[in-house]
Order: sequence, then C-alpha cells, then structure tokens
Amino acid sequence: MEIVRTLLNDLLLLRPRIPAEAGRALAIDRAALVQVGIVQPFVQDNHSRSTRDVLRGLHYQIQHPQGKLVRVIRGEIFDVMVDLRLDSPTFGRCADLHLVAEDGLLLWIPPGYAHGFQVLSAQADFLYSVTDYRYPEHERTLLWSDPTLAIPWPRTDTPPILSPKDEQGIPLAETVVMLEAQGR
Repeated sequence: MEIVRTLLNDLLLLRPRIPAEAGRALAIDRAALVQVGIVQPFVQDNHSRSTRDVLRGLHYQIQHPQGKLVRVIRGEIFDVMVDLRLDSPTFGRCADLHLVAEDGLLLWIPPGYAHGFQVLSAQADFLYSVTDYRYPEHERTLLWSDPTLAIPWPRTDTPPILSPKDEQGIPLAETVVMLEAQGR
C-alpha cells in the first residue's frame, strides 16, 4: 500500500498494490493498513449506488465518529471531507478530490470528519468500510452548500439531487456550537 498524498491532517489517498496479471484481484490486508497508519479495526462494510447529480452529505456522527476507508468501484464521484475535530490544526478545512473506479485508489477518512460526495458519472458504486456502527440518533449533516466552506462542487449546471436529510444540513457555525456543547 502506497500513500499517494496526504490531503489534510491524517486524511490519506492510498494506492493498493494490484497484481498485473489477467484476472487481477485486490486484497487489502490489515498489515498493509497498519503500515500506513490505519490501526482502527473495521466493523462494517457498506455499498452505496447513486446516479448522476446525486449529492450525499456531508455526514458525520456526533458520538461514535466513524473512520471510513472508501473506494469507487464503478463510475466517478467528487468526494469532499471536512475536518470537524475541534482540537485539530485543520479544523473546519475542506479537502476534495475526484475518485474514479479505474484508478483503484482508496481514501482514508479518519474519525471526526464530515464526508459527502457528488456523482459525476451516469451511475456510481461506492464501497466504504467503517470503524464504528451507524447510530441514527447521533447522525448529523453539515450543509453541503455552506458558503463558509466554499466547496467547489463540479456539477453546478443542474440542481443536485438531495435526500430530505441532506436538504436540512446545518452550517459550519451552528455545527461548531453543537460540537462544543457535546464536548467533542
């Protein structure tokens, strides 16, 4: 496993070693993850399928924050992460990148980040392993269009397709107040 780039504090873009032979298979073992600093165990794997212009996020949990190891296996997405760790030197900063299935890259998002994506291809399949379970009572959504974040969403010619949860995201300023009240 090779670290291609560090995007923000602890946020890593990774290139797994994929055999060159025909019929190649990707195996991501625990030792390779530990070598690049990912020591948390994964408790669940998720598969998300969305169509062009779907925008999900920016999601996080106020308790039981999840680390995520993400990968696009079909299509292309614009992926966005926001550091919500109050004690982090990169608190409130965003990172974004395009993830394309053919590249085979993985993205490590540490616990404490908000995460979202916009689908750029006709359809995209997105896999992610998480370090903690989903707790709906602790789920929150950071407003995807908050001008403070100034996220450069690439598809602005048509309105994004949002879930009701994502339509009701809250701005970063309100998120900070809530996080401080939670003692995070």
